Amino acid sequence: MLKDKVVLITGASSGFGEDAARLFAREGCRVVLAARRMERLNLLAEEIRAQGGSALPVSLDVSQQAQIDEMVATVLKEYGRIDILFNNAGFGRLDWLENLEPARDIDAQIDVNLRGVIQVTRAVLPFMQAQASGSIINMSSVAGWMAPPLYSIYAATKYGLRGFTEALRREVRPQGIQVSGIYPGGAATEFSQHSGNSPLKRSVKTPAWLRMTSLYVAKKVVSLAKHPRRAVVIPCWMPPVIWLDAHLPWLVDLAVAGMVKKYHT
Repeated sequence: MLKDKVVLITGASSGFGEDAARLFAREGCRVVLAARRMERLNLLAEEIRAQGGSALPVSLDVSQQAQIDEMVATVLKEYGRIDILFNNAGFGRLDWLENLEPARDIDAQIDVNLRGVIQVTRAVLPFMQAQASGSIINMSSVAGWMAPPLYSIYAATKYGLRGFTEALRREVRPQGIQVSGIYPGGAATEFSQHSGNSPLKRSVKTPAWLRMTSLYVAKKVVSLAKHPRRAVVIPCWMPPVIWLDAHLPWLVDLAVAGMVKKYHT
């Protein structure tokens, strides 16, 4: 079903993107590995090629429009088409809003997590429209459905991404293009290493036994490429939590109020 498809993956140097690249390659796809850390991309590309796959590493900072345009041109020159776009690049800075640095923590999150997804998609979309086919998978987060303390900017980008995903899905479905959103909870990736170290964050860290593996999430991404759906929220216990937040927000507010008072000094 996916054999010979050209898959463009942003944020492919680690985590969900890296594992998804391996899985797509095993399905017989030609994978484009896009990220800033070229040394990691080159190692991953060599690994995929050693196993008989096809991989093209491309340097990309999704906050830079010129790099997006150059990347798309490179992919089209190499493969002539883009069948699947996995918008995976993203990061979080978790802290009280007043502690976030305007450029590094606020603007950068918006640029990468939201503007970057929009601009990469906009650059790829005309070629999918010309093909009258394609699949776009946007990596979001459960923070796109419910927003805990410390997640003010990160949640804002993920709520925005969910809105973008939904609107675009309705726009392009009649053109033969599928758009899906995937919303994972806590997973074992590099995310927590770069998201800050506030006392509240340390106190409510997801227990290891509840964290999904990166590979598990990547398998869900490949499954979405095979069988597109509007949205996938994982793990299975997270949808009831989202329902609780949507229908009984006062109860969730009570649950977090004590922690906020304790740590927000």
